[in-house]
Amino acid sequence: MASVCVQIVEGNHHLRSLLGWHLQQAGYWVAQCANIQQARETFYSRQPALVIVDSDLPDGDGVEFCRWLLSQRHSLIFMLSARNTEGDIVAALKAGADDYLTKPFGMQEFLARVEALLRRIRLNVVPASLDYGDLKIDVVQRRVRFKGEFIDLTPQEFSLLYVLAQVGGLALSRSDLLRRAWPDAIDNPRTIDTHVLSLRKKIETDPRQPSLIQTVRNVGYRLNVEILNSTALTSLTNQKNTSELSLSAIAVTPSRQR
Repeated sequence: MASVCVQIVEGNHHLRSLLGWHLQQAGYWVAQCANIQQARETFYSRQPALVIVDSDLPDGDGVEFCRWLLSQRHSLIFMLSARNTEGDIVAALKAGADDYLTKPFGMQEFLARVEALLRRIRLNVVPASLDYGDLKIDVVQRRVRFKGEFIDLTPQEFSLLYVLAQVGGLALSRSDLLRRAWPDAIDNPRTIDTHVLSLRKKIETDPRQPSLIQTVRNVGYRLNVEILNSTALTSLTNQKNTSELSLSAIAVTPSRQR
């Protein structure tokens, strides 16, 4: 699983570097963070498959951060801790940790647990891109192309569009969109309206009468994947008809007499 991103959130610089080095040697793409604030920013930009979290961090409680990670519904969580009582382990697992390893530990056991955790996602890998006809979303590079042109989006706009595209046309409430695409520090659902308006200005033909990002009354918003897919189908049909006409013209063209 060489292309998988693993995020390490560990306050001890030496341990963080040691774990990172061994994970890189094992072929993983590693993002190292020293505290929760940095970890949240990195989480949004890297979208790691696995987050390794220490229970005691310089700017907060690792178990609380574990609950936040669980609310994002994206990554597996592996907690490391010097706390070894049954109560501590149970609390971390209930907070969302998928595995728990007490310090000190052997590197071989650590790597084996990482590999075992990542085996769980081999059959459920997040796609590297989402393709809905004219709309193409590169999840790895966090870039969006619409009608052949790259669209310059802010990180918040990208996250919003990605979440809407990820659910394939289902309507999501403002609260759902906040929880999936925004830091939990933002608790005003109307923030979504502002970013939807901004996003519409960049991808809608007429932002005042949007057809791609639709408002669903008493619910929230949805991405109109039907119109995107129908546009792609129409394009393919036109290409096919053009090819058939060209072949027909060739077939009826009389050969020149020598």
